Amino acid sequence: MDCGRMAQVSHIKTVIMKKLKALVIPFATLCCLFAGCSKDKVQDIINGTAMVHISVGDFAITQEDFPQAKSTQDAADYANAKAITLAFYASDGSEVYQTTQLKADPSTYTTFGEFDCELTIGSYTMVAVARNVGNGDEFTLTSPTEAAYTSERPRETFTAVQSVLVTSTAPLDLTTTLNRISSCLKIVSTDGRPAEATKILTTFEKGGKSFNPTTGLALTDAGFAQTNNPSSAAGATIDVSSFPLLYTDEETMTITIQALDANDNVLITKTVTNVPFKRNRMTTLTGAVYTPGSSSATFQLETTWLDGNTVPF
Repeated sequence: MDCGRMAQVSHIKTVIMKKLKALVIPFATLCCLFAGCSKDKVQDIINGTAMVHISVGDFAITQEDFPQAKSTQDAADYANAKAITLAFYASDGSEVYQTTQLKADPSTYTTFGEFDCELTIGSYTMVAVARNVGNGDEFTLTSPTEAAYTSERPRETFTAVQSVLVTSTAPLDLTTTLNRISSCLKIVSTDGRPAEATKILTTFEKGGKSFNPTTGLALTDAGFAQTNNPSSAAGATIDVSSFPLLYTDEETMTITIQALDANDNVLITKTVTNVPFKRNRMTTLTGAVYTPGSSSATFQLETTWLDGNTVPF
């Protein structure tokens, strides 16, 4: 074949290849149109993204102030699950998605505990944190290994961390289990609250307010203090709770209990040493909080709480 003929054949091949390439995306679009796909779905195919649906199922709750027997509650019904934060992190550690549903704010969800997001094909780490919420709370989730209550107190907290692999544009349903990572301290007085004693300041020698969602352990062991406002009437006994995050699965520490007036003046201080704590367990201190001269050694300890408290997610 002469050179002119060869050049003509090469030119024809080039033209044909260009036309075939130009037909790839329109052909995918036509296929989707014939299949009833939306324009957004066509874009998903081009971008390689998938819709991911995550739902919070039942909370399997075992309680103490509450009966010892287990009960199962939907996430929307469990009183202490007032916020759920969901996040996805890419393999390089960067955050690609985060949202928080607040039970008290219906604008943050359609159905509390139901999530939908769009992820490109790839591998991710999913982090879910369910928690109680109170006035003045500040909470941050910055990675699968770091989250914190940056205001005064930690709350009852559940976490789950799992790997997620998106391999195609097909919709993906995910399930996981959230476990309670908090410990609990309940202080129950045997004497009545004086009218001027409006607050209880509890100081924990150990533990912290920041935690690793993957391990469920506190990031620091420096301790913290928090103030409770007993709701009982003057003259009645009090019952207040705190939810420390522990640095190890079990810790023994000193607890300092102080009764304060409305201006934060200390009225009386009680110190209880060698108080045992364990994650997902309640420690109850019972004794005379307001009686001067009573020994802290008279405080009684109970360390029972919640066996295997999990949250299917």
